[in-house]
Parts: sequence; structure tokens; C-alpha cells
Amino acid sequence: MKYCHVFAFVLLLSGCAHQEETTEKTIVAVKVTAANRAEVRTTVTAPAMVYPREQANISSRITAHIRELRVRKGDPVAAGQVLAALENRDLLAQRDEASGALSDAEATFQKISAGTLPTDVEKARGQVTSAEAALNQAQKNYTRRSELYKQGAIPGRDLLASETDLSQAKAGYEVAQRTLDLLEHQSREQDIKIAESQVAQAKARLANIETQLQFAEIRSPFAGTVTEQFMYPGDLAKPENPVFTVMDLGVAIARAQIPESQADGVKSGQSCSFASVDAASDGSRGHITVVNRAIDPAKRTIEVWCEISNIDRKLRAGAYGNVTITTGSVPNALVVPVAAIQFAEGTRSGAAYVVDAKQVAHRVGVETGERSAGNVQVTKGLNPGDMVIVEGGYGLPDGTQVKTSEAGK
Repeated sequence: MKYCHVFAFVLLLSGCAHQEETTEKTIVAVKVTAANRAEVRTTVTAPAMVYPREQANISSRITAHIRELRVRKGDPVAAGQVLAALENRDLLAQRDEASGALSDAEATFQKISAGTLPTDVEKARGQVTSAEAALNQAQKNYTRRSELYKQGAIPGRDLLASETDLSQAKAGYEVAQRTLDLLEHQSREQDIKIAESQVAQAKARLANIETQLQFAEIRSPFAGTVTEQFMYPGDLAKPENPVFTVMDLGVAIARAQIPESQADGVKSGQSCSFASVDAASDGSRGHITVVNRAIDPAKRTIEVWCEISNIDRKLRAGAYGNVTITTGSVPNALVVPVAAIQFAEGTRSGAAYVVDAKQVAHRVGVETGERSAGNVQVTKGLNPGDMVIVEGGYGLPDGTQVKTSEAGK
């Protein structure tokens, strides 16, 4: 009887040992991939915000009440499209008046150009004729008295008087002739110039009114989208108050703030991409167009613009995320998927699980470098061909028996 009890106790111990062995040999299913060599792009990543390529707060060029709005907030617009019409009845009346004044000025110019002589010219011709006759008479008197003086028939004072009369007659004739010349030539030319000036002034006034009428239509300076509307029909539009905001988001500009210490390798023309903070992919791709030459003294950063084609309008103005700039590449780098590394927060260090030939997972510390296309460069801790766990390894104890399958299958 005692022997039976001892045998039963041995069987009980044997059963417990078997249960513990079964627990220790629990196998965990994981997915793995091999560490391999590949080219890795060197990148710089920094926070950024999206802006439109072009943006304008559109105001009226004149002060007038809004008669009609032809677009609303959110509407797409073409370059030159009329966005709003202003009250213009007073301008139409001014245009009619200016047009009439131009017609009068042109008629006056035509009349003067035709050569019509004013009465003053006829009077001047009469004065020239009279002055010429007086000159001839004075010349005859001087000649006759000169002969009489030589003969001793008259005193010298009479000859001197005749000489004075002759000089005065010559002066009178010259003045009359110059006056006629001025009236016939210079005065007419001056009248024509004045008439031309009046025509030019009338044309300028009409053109100004036509321009004012054009300003009575508020137009978009470029193609884009109305993103803000500040006024409504009946409101008084003024040059200092915007009526609309129009943005061109066909091309988006992600403006990034690059730390001063990382900006040396950033240049215009380099590839870049923008992704919102919660995006799972690399985001929208573009190229660098602006690298500011000045450093923000407060943030110690350099502003860089990543220009991105946005024809589908997926990117919206004001979106926040990160810009990643490709500054170079590392050939023949050892890489694994980012999912294979469990990073220490805020560092490039972490751990990976390597599965050996006996299907046992071992936790190893690693140091990483650049990230590219979902992969990360491993600079320390792994060797080419190491099978690393990319799925199912989180919180896995070191030395766990695993059952592997290739990632992606």
C-alpha cells in the first residue's frame, strides 16, 4: 500500500514537470525580414506650414457701393474674372460729358488748322502799308532838304529835323512789319498748339473716366480660389478695405524652419516632400526653391521653401506638418524596415530582435542613421543577412522560441 502512494506521488511530479516544459516551449508567430545593403538618402526634416504660391487681398480702386457680387467664398476664379460690380452711373454721365468736350476741342483744332485769319492780321497789314508810305515820304523829304542844305537854301536844323523824321519812319515801319509777321506766323502756330493741347486734355480726361469705369469692376489678378469674403452688396467699397482674398493653391509652398546646425547641406533644387504630422506616407513631393540667407535670431533657424505641385488641391493653406529634404545619399548602407527597430524616445538608438538558426529571438541594441522610403540605416548592432522581426516582436522576452514567416507574404 505504501508503495502505491509513492508511485502516485512520482506520477504527480512527472505531470507537473511536463506542464512546465510545455509552457516554456510556447512558440510565438512573428514576421521577419533580412537586413540588407542598399543606398540610403540623407535627409533633413523640419516642421513646416503650407502657404499658397500667390495670395492677394483684393480691394476696390475707387470708392463706390457694391452693386453685385458674382462669386462667393470657396468659388474657383480665373485670371481677370469679374468678382464684383460697383455702382457706376455717375461715371457713365462723366464719360458722356468728357466725350462731348473732346468733340468740341477737335472741331476747334480743325478750324484753326484750316488757316482762317483773324481781323488783327488784316489790321496789321494796313499798319504796315501806312508805315511804308510814311517811310517813303520821310525819305523824299530828307533827300530834298539834303540838296537844299548843300545849296545853302535852308539851315542845318531843318536837315536835322528831316533826318529825325526819317529815322522815326523807319522804326515805325519795322515795328509794323514785325507785328504782321508775329500775327501771320507765330500767333497762328501758337493758336494751333493751344488747340492741340486742348484736344490732348480732353482725350486724357475721357481716358481717365474710361479707366474709372474699368475700376468699377473688381477682377481677380490671377487664377485661384476665393478663400475670404469681407463685403456684401450695398456695402461701401474703399481702396483701404479688402473685399475678397484669393489664393492660388495650384502650387503649394511648404515653408520649413531648418535648424541652423542642419542647414549647411540644404540647397535650391533639392528634392523635398511635405507630410502632415499624422500622415503615414512620405507625402507630397516637390523641390526647394528658396533658402533664406538670414538666420532667425530668436529661433536660430533658416526658412526654406519646398514648392509642390498641387493640381488636385489636396494640400490646403495653413496645413501643418513636416518637410523632408534630400541632401545626399549613403551608398551600400545596412538597412532594415523602420518597424524592426524599437526606438528610445527622442533618440536614434533602440533595439531589434534577431532570430537565429534555431528560431530563437534575441534582443540586441542598435544605433541608426538616415531614414529613407520606410527603411532606416543601422550603423551598429546588426550584420547583413540578420533576420529581424518586423511584426510581433513588441514586448517579446529575450530568448523566446518563434515561428517565422517572411514579411509581406
